[in-house]
Amino acid sequence: MGASKAGETVYMIYKALTYGLSPLIHLHLRWRKFRGLEHPLRWPERLGRPSHRRPPGSLIWFHAVSLGEGMCVVPVIKRCVEQRPDVTVLMTTTTASAFEVLKPLLPCNVIYQFAPVDTPVAVNAFLEYWKPYALVLVENELWPNLVLGASANGVMLALINARMSIKSFNNWSRPVVRLLASLMLSKFSLILPLSNIQAIHFQLLQASPLIINFSGDLKLGIEELVNMTNMEDLKENIADRCVWMASSIHRGEEEVMLGVHRALMQKHPNILAIIVPRHPHFGREIAFDLQKKGVNVALRSHGNSITSETSIYMVDTLGELRQFYRLTPIAVIGGSFLPGFTGHNISEAAAAGCAVLTGQHVGHFSNMVVAMQRLNTSSIMQVSGGLELEENLDKLLSSPEILEERRLAAKRAFHGLSNGVVENVWTLLQFHIFRNKPLQL
Repeated sequence: MGASKAGETVYMIYKALTYGLSPLIHLHLRWRKFRGLEHPLRWPERLGRPSHRRPPGSLIWFHAVSLGEGMCVVPVIKRCVEQRPDVTVLMTTTTASAFEVLKPLLPCNVIYQFAPVDTPVAVNAFLEYWKPYALVLVENELWPNLVLGASANGVMLALINARMSIKSFNNWSRPVVRLLASLMLSKFSLILPLSNIQAIHFQLLQASPLIINFSGDLKLGIEELVNMTNMEDLKENIADRCVWMASSIHRGEEEVMLGVHRALMQKHPNILAIIVPRHPHFGREIAFDLQKKGVNVALRSHGNSITSETSIYMVDTLGELRQFYRLTPIAVIGGSFLPGFTGHNISEAAAAGCAVLTGQHVGHFSNMVVAMQRLNTSSIMQVSGGLELEENLDKLLSSPEILEERRLAAKRAFHGLSNGVVENVWTLLQFHIFRNKPLQL
């Protein structure tokens, strides 16, 4: 049996399993809605049920799983809207948090829906209604029913900012699963991997070298225009404080950050820590626990003001991270201080002109860290843990000259790497996906 036929056999088994499990998946969606993890009104979109009328003409579908991936593709979507006014753009994500943040950032004529779960019925209903000409997936969204269902309907496929973690690569490399991965990758017309290592991963899974191109990391292509009108009072309140920020903090890392902050308070009595947890509800848990211990914590969601006695400002809201990067001179990027974590995007802090620090566990963001350090060794500081973090923060808070040098290095490295990334992606999409005139529907 040929590899392609074997892959199709594996897919038919997967398709049958997901079809049989559809009732349980639907129940799970309802349970997630009950717990507030799905949109309370629009959750049926996950079953392929549209909430918006499809306009006539050709339609391009961009899909990103969540907020981080969605943010990086927004500039490409805007370029598509500008360059192809004859085409309707549809964007999907899977999380309610991404919806809340991304919807206001998109051009008003972009349609936003939640992506269907990977069951045959949901995917087919979605494809039948929207009839996209092309599907542009972001990063690692390889779902068999989605990819193979779209291909069977004549949809052109692209994977941009493509990556696989070591764990995902090992999973896809298993003997039987590998056949399914190879079948899916054979349907793509364009793959833009994040690095040479990622390109090798895709080729080892039988992606054709002819469809692999390099464009740079889209997470470096973020737009720098940020609305700061709602930050003026806050900016005034912290003007005379020594400020540092810990962003995208995961459970377990709060102990590291709070321990560092307590130590820094001994040397810098006027210090203020801005803490932005990865999940807002986690921030509220931390804040209430600290308040019980007598720590002066102001909660953003409660509208608490910062006073001279405030030690910690807890940002338990969504969609304001880039604004806060522009308020603080120092940013510590979380999700990187404990084993098993894989880091977060450092480019937003660098673009804002922060001195940027991160831990050692950065996953695929190691490519970005290395690239920025190659341009300027002072641009990103990687620290081994709380003690080294405390030492570096103390040095930055004690020396305005060193702080300014680090901030400038980060910003220059960002600009050096980000220049032309969005244009590169758009040019490759134009050539491989959009150059043939879309069919009018």
